[in-house]
Amino acid sequence: MPPPTRRDVLASSGGAGLAALAGCLAGSPDDRPTGEATPTWPDDPGWAPADGSPREAAVAAETAVRGLSVPWDLAVAGGDAYLTERSGGLRRFDLETIRTGVDEPASAGARVLGARDLPDRTAPGEGGTLGVATHPSYPDPRVVFVHYTAGDPLRNRVVRYDFAAETVTPVVDDIPAAEFHNGGRLAVGPDEHLWVTTGDARDGAAAQDPSSLAGAVLRVTLSGDPAPGNPAFGADADPRLYTVGHRNPQGLSFTPDGEPLLAEHGPSARDEVSVLRPGANYGWNVAREGPGGIQYEAYTDHEPFTPPLVNTDDTWAPGGTAFYTGDAIPAWRNRLFVAGLRSQTLWAVTLARDDGPSGGRRFDADWLDDRYVATAHALYDGTYGRLRHVEQGPDGALYLLTSNRDGRALGEFPREVDDRLVRIEPA
Repeated sequence: MPPPTRRDVLASSGGAGLAALAGCLAGSPDDRPTGEATPTWPDDPGWAPADGSPREAAVAAETAVRGLSVPWDLAVAGGDAYLTERSGGLRRFDLETIRTGVDEPASAGARVLGARDLPDRTAPGEGGTLGVATHPSYPDPRVVFVHYTAGDPLRNRVVRYDFAAETVTPVVDDIPAAEFHNGGRLAVGPDEHLWVTTGDARDGAAAQDPSSLAGAVLRVTLSGDPAPGNPAFGADADPRLYTVGHRNPQGLSFTPDGEPLLAEHGPSARDEVSVLRPGANYGWNVAREGPGGIQYEAYTDHEPFTPPLVNTDDTWAPGGTAFYTGDAIPAWRNRLFVAGLRSQTLWAVTLARDDGPSGGRRFDADWLDDRYVATAHALYDGTYGRLRHVEQGPDGALYLLTSNRDGRALGEFPREVDDRLVRIEPA
């Protein structure tokens, strides 16, 4: 088992450790925001890391739905599949349609919320209708949460839509927004609280400001209040913060024992996958590299910063993620899947406590987070173009959303079928 990080040692030592940390940082230019909280997951993860190569999986891929308008997120619950389109609203598909259908038109999904149904909705640049999540007890109540960009003034907003009452109610409002870097992922965690990723809205310094909701991961109740047990970042900090120091996080998943995993876009490569530690600061916009970094400072030069598990020197441009726990595809069980936009690749990331599987790229530099050793394998490289999201279905199939009509397609994309929902299942 890897040794605990310095943050873990300080947290476990209680007030004495925190006092020592305060003394270490007092009067220092590296007095960056960190929160006081301890991880809730056990030292022993309680699940077995995958072995072998994910490329050994016997799978087949099929286009389930075609003709979508820049899809962004997918949530499946209670026989329903909810899909957001960045340039539109929210569609609902019968789960059976995406589970067995082939080349179904986008119109097979009923439009539940249109652009006019989301108050003040606008769609500048990368903004628009983004994340979606279902109530943890869905379909009782039949409630979904939607993250979207609103205008006048420009900001991002999370709302709760109650089907029975036909009401749209704000849950989190006034999240900083811009043409780019809006974050936008939603997830209801194993704790049944709502997790929200926010971008820095092209103001990197805001990600280091704990009074701002920019460049952060939020953890709130289903009504939008600060979730119990959130870390305390200080007297002026927003109590909804869980972590800070992020650039543009769009992937959020949980391991079987509840560890949150985040994927975020870097500047000209330097994309990252991280384990989220409550109260941690992930360094943006100060640090983004290891020792000897040229463009950005090193994590090792800033004691308050928590480094990632993965820091790339090429461009993944990570969108959504899924930690696969299904039995349908045994070779993929207990791996993190990351949808790649610019890379046009589905990345299978294996998290191991020591050495990972062979044949992939191993991230084991001594300056990276030592909780796991991450090994990445590239799948479907260039097959479907830009990949925005990946989601596990209740039957163990894996679903991909393409993003080839967002104005950034490469090569032969977009194709006539784009954008589409692709189903991957056992061969």
